[in-house]
Parts: sequence; C-alpha cells; structure tokens
Amino acid sequence: MGLRAARSAWTGLLVVLALLMSSVKEHDFKKCDQSGFCKRNRAYADTATAESSRWQSPYNVQPASVSFKDGQLHAVIKKTINNNGDTVNLPITVSFLQSGNARVTVDEERRQKQDIELRHDSKIRKERYNEAGDWVLVGGLELDKNAKISHQDDTQINIQYGKDGNLEAAIKYSPLVIDFRRAGASHVRFNDRGFLNMEHWRPKIEKIEKPEGEVEGQEAALEERSAEDESTWWEETFGGNTDSKPRGPESLALDISFLGYEHVFGIPEHTGSLSLKQTRGGNGNHDEPYRMYNSDVFEYILDSPMTLYGSIPFMQAHRKDSTVGVFWLNAAETWVDIVKSKAASNPLTLGKTGKINTETHWISESGLLDVFVFLGPTPQDLTRTYGELTGYSAMPQEFAVGYHQCRWNYISDDDVKDVDRKMDKFKIPYDVIWLDIEYLDDRKYFTWDPHSFTDPTGMGKQLEDHSRQLVVIIDPHIKKLEGYPIYDQLSSQDLAVYDKEGKVYEGWCWPGSSNWIDCFNPKAIEWWKSLYKYDNFKGTLENTFIWNDMNEPSVFNGPETTMPKDNIHFGQWEHRDVHNINGLTFHNATFQALKTRKKGELRRPFVLTRSFYSGSQRLGAMWTGDNQATWEHLAASIPMVLNQGISGFPFAGADVGGFFGNPSKDLMARWYQAGAFYPFFRGHAHIDSRRREPYLLGEPYTGILTQALRLRYALLPSWYTAFFHANRDGSPIVRPMYWTHPSEESGFAVDDQLFVGSTGILVKPIVEENRFSTDIFIPDNEVYYDYTTYNKLSTQQGKRITVAAAIDQIPMLMRGGHVFARRDIPRRSSKAMRFDDYTLVVTVSKTGAAEGELYADDGDSFEHEKGQYIYRRFSLTMDGMTSTDAEGRNAKSVKAGEWLKAQSQVHVDKIIIVGASAAWNRKEVEIESEGKTRSVQVDYHAESSGQAAFAVVGRVGAKIGSDWKITLA
Repeated sequence: MGLRAARSAWTGLLVVLALLMSSVKEHDFKKCDQSGFCKRNRAYADTATAESSRWQSPYNVQPASVSFKDGQLHAVIKKTINNNGDTVNLPITVSFLQSGNARVTVDEERRQKQDIELRHDSKIRKERYNEAGDWVLVGGLELDKNAKISHQDDTQINIQYGKDGNLEAAIKYSPLVIDFRRAGASHVRFNDRGFLNMEHWRPKIEKIEKPEGEVEGQEAALEERSAEDESTWWEETFGGNTDSKPRGPESLALDISFLGYEHVFGIPEHTGSLSLKQTRGGNGNHDEPYRMYNSDVFEYILDSPMTLYGSIPFMQAHRKDSTVGVFWLNAAETWVDIVKSKAASNPLTLGKTGKINTETHWISESGLLDVFVFLGPTPQDLTRTYGELTGYSAMPQEFAVGYHQCRWNYISDDDVKDVDRKMDKFKIPYDVIWLDIEYLDDRKYFTWDPHSFTDPTGMGKQLEDHSRQLVVIIDPHIKKLEGYPIYDQLSSQDLAVYDKEGKVYEGWCWPGSSNWIDCFNPKAIEWWKSLYKYDNFKGTLENTFIWNDMNEPSVFNGPETTMPKDNIHFGQWEHRDVHNINGLTFHNATFQALKTRKKGELRRPFVLTRSFYSGSQRLGAMWTGDNQATWEHLAASIPMVLNQGISGFPFAGADVGGFFGNPSKDLMARWYQAGAFYPFFRGHAHIDSRRREPYLLGEPYTGILTQALRLRYALLPSWYTAFFHANRDGSPIVRPMYWTHPSEESGFAVDDQLFVGSTGILVKPIVEENRFSTDIFIPDNEVYYDYTTYNKLSTQQGKRITVAAAIDQIPMLMRGGHVFARRDIPRRSSKAMRFDDYTLVVTVSKTGAAEGELYADDGDSFEHEKGQYIYRRFSLTMDGMTSTDAEGRNAKSVKAGEWLKAQSQVHVDKIIIVGASAAWNRKEVEIESEGKTRSVQVDYHAESSGQAAFAVVGRVGAKIGSDWKITLA
C-alpha cells in the first residue's frame, strides 16, 4: 500500500471511529449514582433532609479561634467524625472585598500540612488543589479594610461590609451557618440545610481476617466504618476504566440557599432553559444534578443537565429588582442539585417580594471549598464584579465579529480559493475561512498536507488581497511519531502530561497514538509560543489565526472520552484536580503564542476554544460544539448563547446549519437569520454533510442567506460597540429579558429572544419549521417599531405581540429611546468597510428622547489601550440632536495616531429618525460642528397607515469623531 493510500485508509478508519463515537449518548457518561463522590454526598443530603428535625451538622466553628482584622476573618472549623468525639480541623477564611463581594475558603489542616500518606507509592501533591485562582482570578481581591464587627458573642459573629456598609455576613458557630444579608434582609445562606461535607483524609484499612492477638485499634476502626460504603473511596471503575485514588476520598459539598428567589441562571455549559430546572425529579424537572466535567460529548442531547464541553460555576439568582449570586471556584468534577421550596414568612428572609427559596447543593471531587458571594443588587452589578475577578472579554479583532465560513473540511488550497472567489461572485460578505484537520500532513500539527495544500502562502495571500482571514485548527494532542519535530521536541523537553506510573501519557485521538502537551507547565507555554512564529509555522501569514478544539481534553480511548483522572500534571497535581481548567490553559498558551509571532508585532489574537472555564473570556471566543442540523438544536442555541453571556463569556455562538446532518433549505435560512444575532457567527458542517456554502442553495435561499449576512455587516458598528461594553464592564453582548428589565417578572424565564447590546434592537429568531409568525414578549411600556417598515406597534407591557415573518423575514423590533450606528454600503468584508461613513438610526421614545453610543478603533492592534479610539454619545431631545465624546475627552487630549488621523475622512452620512416629531417636518436643519454652521437637507415622512413618522437627515457630513449639534429652532 502506497503512502497516500495508507494515509487515506487511516483517515477513513478515524472517520469511522468518529462516527461511531458520534452516537455516544447519556449512558456513556456518568450519572450521579455512578460517580462515587456525587452519590455519597447526595446520600448525605438525603439523610440530613429525612432527619431534618433532629439532624445536626457536625461542623462547628471554635469561638476561641475566631479573629478578624483588615477585612478578613480567620477561624477553625472542627468536624466531628465519630461518636467518640474525634475531630478534624478545617481552617476557614472569610474575606470581605472592596467590590462588595465576599469570599469563603475552607481547607483541611492535615492535608494542608502534608501530614498524610499516599497510596500506590504515588508522588502527587498531598494538599488539596489550591492553584485554581492563579489561572482564573485577575483582580477584585482587594480587602475591604473598613469592614467591621457589628455583633459578636460566644455563638456568632456579624461582619458589616460593602461600600455603603449595608452588607452583612452573620456567621453562626454551632453548627456553622453563614447568612449573607443586604439592607438587613437575608439573601444567600451557606449550610442552612446542613449539607456541608468535606471528606477528611483517613488511611485505608485493609479488611483482613482477624489474627490471634490483633490490636484493638484496628478492630475498633473497622467497626466504626463498617456502616460506610467504601467501594469508591480508593478506586472507581466506569466503562472499563479504573481510576486509582492515591489520596483517597476528598470530596467537598455545601448547600447554598437563595432566599426568596425562584429563578437561578448560569453554570454553563448545558442544554435547556435559561432559568435552570429543579434536579430532584417531578413533572418537567430533571432527575440528575447539573454536571460540570468538560467532555467531548459529540451529538449532545437537548434539555439535559449532563456535562458538555465547558464549565463556568457561576450562578445567579434573580427576583424582582434583586440579583445575587455565587461563584464556586473549583476545577474538579462538580455536580449541582437544585430544588425549590416555599419560603417561610420571615421578612428578614424574604424581603418584600420573595415567595420561593431556591436551594442548591454543590458537590466537587477534590480541591478547596472556595466560594465567592455576590449581593448585587442588579444583574449589571454581578456581571461587572464577576468580571473584575475573572477578567472581561478580550476586545476582538473587528473581523472576528463578522461571518466565518467553515466546514470539515475544505479539501485543498484551490478549494479555499474557489470558495473565496465564489463568495465574491455572488456578492456574499464574509471575513474568515477555516481549515479543519484535513489540511494537515498525516494529522501532524504545524504541517500542511503536501498533496492538497501545496501553496498555503499563495492561498493566504489571495485571502489577504480580498481583505479576508484564515483560521486553522491546532489541537493539544501531538502525534507520537519519532522524526516528527514537534513530537521530538515535546518528548526531549519533557513537556507532556504523565500517567499515574510516571510515564508520558499515551492515548488516542485524531493522529492515532498521541501525547498531550501540559500547558500547566510554564516551559511548555514558552515552547508552544515558539511554534507559531511565522518562520517556524511555514505557510502562515499575518492573516492566519487559530482554532483550539478537543481541549477538554478529548481522548478517544479514555474514560468518558477524556483523560484519566489519575494522570499527573506539572506541579505533581492529579488531572482530577485540574480537569475543568485544562482547556483554559491550552487556550491561554495559544493566545500568548499569537501575541509573539514576530518581534515588534503586537496584534490582538483570535483563538476559538471548545473547552472553557471561568476566565476563558479573556482569551477569545467559544462555540457550543457538535450540534445537529435540526430545528430543535437551532432553538436550543438561543438560551445557550444567552447563558454564556450572563455567565461572563459572551463571545459565543453555535454552528450555523448544525454540525451533524444535512439541513433543509428552510432550516438553513432560519439558522442564518438566528446566527446573524450570535456574537460569534460561523457556519460549520461535518465531513459527511453536503456542501452548503450559501451560494450553493440557489434562489431564493442564497438571497435570503445573503440578506441575513448583509444585515450583520450593516450593524457591525453596533455589534463592535457591544463588544466594547463587554470588554469594559462585562455586559452581555446579547441580553435576556431579566438582565435588561429586572423588574418585569413575567419576562424572567423568557429565553427565546434577545436585545443586541444597548441598541434597543429586539430579535426573536424563528426556530420552528413552517412557522411564519411569532409572538414577541414586550418587557416594558415603551414604544416599539418594526425594524424594516418603521411601523409603530401596538404593544402592552408584559404581553406578547404577534409579528409576521415570511421565510425571508426576521422578527426584529426597535425599542424607542435608542440611537445605534450602521454602515449601509454592502462590502465583501469588515476590513473593506473600515473607512465607510455611518448611518445613525434614532428611535424616538414616548417622551420624545433617545440616546446611544458608538465605539470604534482600528480593530486590530492594542493602540486602543493608548487612547486611540472614538467613543461617541448621541442624544436626541425635543430641541435637536448632539454628538459628544462619551468620556468628555478633549480632541487635543490624545495625540492622533495613524488610524485616528484617517478617521477625519469618515463622516456621519445620514440620520434616520423613526418616530420623528412634527418639529422635523422641514426642508432642512442647521448643523454646527468644528466652529462652522451649515444647512442639511431633511426628508420628512408623516405618520400613515400604521407607519410611524420618520425623517431622513443628510448628507450630514460631520466627522464621526467630532462634536456636532443640530438645533430645532
């Protein structure tokens, strides 16, 4: 068999393997009762619940150990472990932060002091994993030194904290309960139900025949533990894989109650509703806890709490005019149970409006108990302060906000160039074309297939000439093949993950037998950075960017399609300790690499990741993985993307068209209309799916997809402004109703529609077959206009309005009171639009006013961090309209660089005022800018046949970066 034939056969074998694995369903992944530590802690909770009238949590703070200074409380919890009164010491620290957040950390003294014995002669660390914060936390940890003791006695200590001193933590000693209050009302409570459980270290005692003269100590110990099920303490088997546990059982669990809150959101990534369901059974509820254990799930099922590719253990609870939350900082496998109960009629518990308590139970396999508490009171407060802790979204390159064309796979460089030419031929805008694993030479990363991609440089140059970019896939598994330079370097420099025996771990993925780079190792990151330099990664250019896939990590022959938990990473930590941040470390290494490809070049990276954790938002974008070409998966994508946004990682999207399968033309049309409102907008397909580039569908569908794409590009200035706000304060890019309207209770569970940033554009994509109208929920008493027709709609707060939507229409409204920017000239890509003039769309509110913003920078470099940007605020009143610097900067306060100078040639072309008052019914208006006044034409259209009055003002001609004023005399 020739080399080419052998490669083809191997490729075919892997595709068959992938297809077999694509049928993986729930039984291939653990349920709670198949996960030893989850089952034990759920049983512990069941016992506490069943014996609630007499249950006493065995965790008690020792009053004499309590100290408080400079915003931090230290104490020792004693856990009673048997009827003899033996105890285990658990140091606790409660930190009160200047942000208004609080942090509770509990460790285990004996492990902390490394006073334990490991089994199997293991060389791993003896401590509980304590380095998650090093990867995740970037700020917001300054202590509130003004925090003070407001009450203290032998049973309790209360700490008053917060900017206004209106926050309080009441720490009850016996048993330990921590009650977090705002303005005197309880909102979040720890260990209220007594589920706190930290499995302390104990030696394994072999159960052997009692020999003559056996010491009484062992007999007593065996008798003491005879009632406990130790079957999963020391090792555990699932799916034919056995996990050794050198440290023995070390799980931790805590019940966290949200008092007076019916809705909780967050903890992605899962499929299902935005408002999380209960998990203890019952009509419409889940029977399983939500699981966070990053895994390659392939064709994932819908409306399920089972794990997916990423984890963000950040949960928010919301009720009318109040939002609170918790962030569970733990990188190990984690399960979360949710139940709801009627709240007691206690004003300190309920505040004014709450009637339901949401009670959650968090369970992790290892690590510290480390929880942040957020007391809001608004959704914006939570996303902002969570972002202070874990970082805000990276400001993307502008091209990344455009449309991405991808499939597994474009088969050659000629194929790529042909797609690029045809997109132009059919006048379909796009910014990026992607290459999946088939571009590689024999699945070896940092190579090109010598038969199919003979001229990658020429391919990249054509894309560059057409103002477009290329993204190529690079995964963390390295083909085990001597003579392959990347493998040889990985091996010789000792940069790979090890197995429990201390040997380099070997598993199977796309290349066959592979080793995995260990990006917890600083030396591995430095090596990884060197590989991306243009001189080393031949064929890549300045318009080449990266896609990190399979970084959960995915291991085809591993337990639950991932790496064994007893593998060993840099620092001698077990994989079980760090699993959920593994993907983040690889994503980080690639992000760092793209910043250092060439000396003197400092451009914003673009790196897409599949696996993620809290903090991954600092590094790029994510997508929801291997979805299916079905209407149900289209519908599921909306709440999934919304949930990512409120959970601090808003640069999110789903594979448009569905990864697996062949979508109908109607489904493609509706999916592109929905995808135009994902922050990350990429069409993608499986290798066995039919080609589905937009120009292949034929009319009218090619035109429908092109129309959706052009809408995305017209609104790019507003999308980019939304990304700017995400980068500044953590605001979601697309926003659910509870986030934008926290007082409208009937909208809290609405998760099939969204607002685009602060534009007031309200969209509800059609996600059902043969559906040509939809009902849009109206969250307030403001006026709404149809985006296309300017019709003024008859709406009522808290009710739904039916909107027609033929196959070529998107249900899209404009809320009164906003100003947003467009660029209306059709172009091939975002780069081709960068010096086009702007159109401002003004939607007049019931009070006759409107406000909005525009942010712009060079879309490529980090010069915006040096003040090289434009940030304008637009305001419409009854007297006219103005544009001012949103930050009050003087034009002379920043020395203009090359891009900022070029903006002097970019202007406001026209202003469209929807709902314009009769004051605009004139032939022209006067505009004053840069010390000059001139007349601008007005084309006024009176209200008629349901259409609101509107005025088109233009050509305005004012520089986009300059102050200007239109006065209605």
